[in-house]
Formats: sequence, structure tokens, C-alpha cells
Amino acid sequence: MDVAEGWGRLRTWLAASAPTTYELLRPGAAPAEVEELQRRLGLGFPADLCRWWTLCDGTERTEFAEILPPFYTPHSTRSAFDAREWRRLRYRATWAEPDAEPEAGTAARSFHPAWVPIAFDGCGDALVVDLRPGPLHGCVLEWDQERSEVHKPEWPSLGEMAAEVAEALETGTPVRHSHPTVTPDGRLDWRIR
Repeated sequence: MDVAEGWGRLRTWLAASAPTTYELLRPGAAPAEVEELQRRLGLGFPADLCRWWTLCDGTERTEFAEILPPFYTPHSTRSAFDAREWRRLRYRATWAEPDAEPEAGTAARSFHPAWVPIAFDGCGDALVVDLRPGPLHGCVLEWDQERSEVHKPEWPSLGEMAAEVAEALETGTPVRHSHPTVTPDGRLDWRIR
């Protein structure tokens, strides 16, 4: 599925059912801002990653809006750069030769320079798009900060991620172990069961 279609469904649901969360979303970044992020990171983005940021450039004041299960808030282009730079400094000893297989979607035990953070949880974990080469180029991984590892792709693409989350919201069904609920004040909340 196209990332724009899934994101559109997700936004529509948020506007109707979780308006407080919806109001935190920033409009999309300008294409020039996405190009600048690519230049600063030294990476070429697949079309759906470029499109992702032109649809939503994070949240106002980087406020938590746990749109992506189980508790992830979308990064802006600016906060994505800052998050990756922080990791580049933190993992400088292994940055040039990370403890990871060379192919996209494979396990890793250190943060890889070919990963682009797209969402954060406030505790160091992140959803990242894997730009290593291979059939799963562009897949979405969950980086576990405490364990310094990823295992398998959470989604094969940003489009699949947006579609699965939108479907869960529209039908009230879980995404893996996360169940969508809405708080009395209109915030989306993923309950882990």
C-alpha cells in the first residue's frame, strides 16, 4: 500500500476519534527539507520515506503523540537528524563497522549508519527505516536502546506500517500485542496486552 493512502486513513481516524492526538501533528515538511535531511545524513531515501515526511513532519514541539504502536511518536526531519547524530556519537566506536549483517532487515547489535530514525518513544528506543541493501531495503525496524539490538523487521515498508496501523484503528483490532484505545481527553493510547 502507498504510504500516503495509509497515512490519510490514519489521520482521518485521529481527527474523528482522537482529536487531541490529531492536533499535535505538524503538517508535512517541504520537499527541500527532506532533501536537506538526505544531504546531511549522506543517504539517499526511497520514495516512500521522502513521502512520509511530506505527509507529517513530526509533532508540535516534539510532544508525545504515540501514533505508532506500541508507543512511538513520529520524528520531524529536524528531530530525526538530531536522533541519528546522538546515536552516531554514542556508537562512534562501532559506527564505521557496526555489529550487523550487511543486508537490510537482518539482526544487529549496534546502531547502523544506514538506519534513519522515523519515530521515538522518549526512552531511547526508535523505529528506523533500514537503508542497507537487499530485498528488505526500506523496511521498518524497532531499535531497542537498552539491549542495543534489532531482530526482525516490524514492517516490510512504511506503506505497510501505515496501512496496518490505520486498519487497527478503524477496526479496533491489535497490532501485535498493542490494542488501540482513546483516553477521555481524546488521546490515542496503545495498551499492551
